[in-house]
Amino acid sequence: MKKRILLIEPYYGGSHQAWTDGYRQHSQHQIELLTMPAQFWKWRMQGGAVSMAREFADLAYRPDLIIASDMMDVSLFRAMTRTDIPIALYFHENQLTYPQNRRQHHGWQYGFINYASALAADKIFFNSEFHLQNFYEELPRMLKHFTDYNELQTIDQLRKKSAVLPLGLDLKRFDAHQIEKSADMPLILWNHRWEADKNPEAFFEALYQLDSDGFQFELVLLGENFRQNPTEFEKARDHFGDRILQYGFADSFEAYARLLWQSDYVISTSYQDFFGISVTEAIYCACVPILANRLNYPYLMPESYYHDCLFRDGTLYGHFKQHLIGNRPVDTAPLREYISQFDWTKIAPLYDATFESML
Repeated sequence: MKKRILLIEPYYGGSHQAWTDGYRQHSQHQIELLTMPAQFWKWRMQGGAVSMAREFADLAYRPDLIIASDMMDVSLFRAMTRTDIPIALYFHENQLTYPQNRRQHHGWQYGFINYASALAADKIFFNSEFHLQNFYEELPRMLKHFTDYNELQTIDQLRKKSAVLPLGLDLKRFDAHQIEKSADMPLILWNHRWEADKNPEAFFEALYQLDSDGFQFELVLLGENFRQNPTEFEKARDHFGDRILQYGFADSFEAYARLLWQSDYVISTSYQDFFGISVTEAIYCACVPILANRLNYPYLMPESYYHDCLFRDGTLYGHFKQHLIGNRPVDTAPLREYISQFDWTKIAPLYDATFESML
C-alpha cells in the first residue's frame, strides 16, 4: 500500500540533495520534502530542528513516516512537535568520526547531537556497513569522555535498532555519455574533494615517482575545491602541465561523465569516506579502481578483486607500477555489474520495503 513519507533534510545540497531527490523520484511511495539550503552546517545541526518543527506544524496532512538526515537534531524535533509518527534517521556521515580541521575545535558537540538523534529515532540507518561499524567503535570513546553517568548501556540499545541501507545513486544517467577509452596513454582520474582528509599528498607522491621512472600517463583532476591554496594540486599543475586534461570542477554533468568514461584508472588515497560516491561513479564508468585498503572501499568490489585493486599505506607506487607495466590486468565488466547494485532502480524497492516495515 502506498504510504505518505515526509523526508526532512536541513542541508539540502550536494550529495544530500541528490539522495533526497533520487529516492523521491524512484520510490513507489509518496515522498514529501521539508528542506533548508545547504549552508551553515553547524547551525543546521543546532537549530535546524526548530525551523523544521515549525514548518511541520503547518502541514495540512499527517505523514505515515518521517525520514530525517543526520544533519537534524531528531531529539529536539521530537520534543518540539510531540509527534508519535515513526522516525527513521539516515546517516550519510556522522560527526563523531568526521575529521575536524585545525580551525574547528568543536570537540564532541556535534557528535553528541548525532547520538541524541539516534536515541530519539525509532530506526537508525547507515549508508554502509563500514559507516555503521565506524560509528559504534567511536561512540564508547565519546561517552567515556564524560565524567559520570555516561550511559554506555545505550550503545547496545542503539545497535539493536540500527541497520545498513546502502546509498542510492543515479548511475544509469552516465550511460547516455559513454565514449570509448583511448589506448594511447593511461589516463588517471582524481574525482574527490581537494581536501586534506582525501590525502592528495600520497596520490601525487606516487605519481611523481612513476614520472621520474619514465612512465607516461595523463591526468584528470576533478573535484570540489574549498581551499584558497590547494598547494598539492598547484604543484602538480606546474609539474605535469599539458598532461593534465582537466583541472578543477567540471562545468556540467555531461562533461564530468565523459571524463569518467574516458579515464582508465581511479585512485583514492583517502582517510575519510563513509560510502565512496566518486569511486562508485568511476567504477560504473569502467575505470579500474586503485584504492586504499580501508574505509568502505572493500565493500565496493568482490573479494576476488582485492589483490589487484586495494593497496596498503606506502605501497601505492609499487602497486600501481605493476598495473602500468601490464602485470595486473583487470576486467572491469564484473566490477561494473557489481557496482550497479547501488543504482536507484535496484535500491529504491529495498528502501520502500524497509520503510514500509516500520509501519
